[in-house]
Amino acid sequence: MYREWAPDPRVAGRVACVWSNDATTVTTTVTTTGMSQLVVPDGCVDLIWGPRGAQVAGPDTGPKTVWMSPGDRYIGIRFRPGAAGGVFGVPLDSLRDLRVPLSELEPLRELSELAPFTGGSPEPVTDAVQRVLAVRMRTTSEPDPAASAIAGALLAGRSVREVAWDLGLGERQLLRRSLRAFGYGPKTLQRVVRFQRALRLARRGIAAAEVAAASGYADQAHMANEVRRLAGVPLGRLIGQSGDGY
Repeated sequence: MYREWAPDPRVAGRVACVWSNDATTVTTTVTTTGMSQLVVPDGCVDLIWGPRGAQVAGPDTGPKTVWMSPGDRYIGIRFRPGAAGGVFGVPLDSLRDLRVPLSELEPLRELSELAPFTGGSPEPVTDAVQRVLAVRMRTTSEPDPAASAIAGALLAGRSVREVAWDLGLGERQLLRRSLRAFGYGPKTLQRVVRFQRALRLARRGIAAAEVAAASGYADQAHMANEVRRLAGVPLGRLIGQSGDGY
């Protein structure tokens, strides 16, 4: 069962949520055979503790499938898009489409020693993580203050050239800042935020044609093609999935 809860106030400005996914609390069939979990691009970066140890899940540009065996449990800390700043100690685009052990990232190595929860509530582990993150955030570079404006303008349908002009940047400057803030360039970011908007609207029961128009796609066929590229499955398959993480 996947669930989310609010982060500690000390990190809430940059952390979207804390989450857990537990393969021991679903149906009997799943807990005896395992299950696959589809992870789709959302513009976020996660810290994850699970059966494969502690990892950073970098910004994805396509779908990933994670197999959850019976008894597997995951805990995650999800950063808001563009909010990681210098927390990881490496350029965010170097983590793109990767799962990197925390032990390989010097600034966060101490977090790799925290074991995933083995029973009961995951809060003790995530509380310890958030305390370390709060300290790390105070001593590293802040997120780009233009990050939210970049994402918002692209979601609103502004072209890359228009966004650069609105922010007083050259297109190459916008590319560099987008790579630093989100881990990928503005064109990819636009595809991801548009896809996530479509997914949110579709989960509210809005008709596909209306979702396509409201999300900035040329038409329903354009949306269907983009969703398949980013998620690997049709939009209808995604609607019933709770959460986009492990």
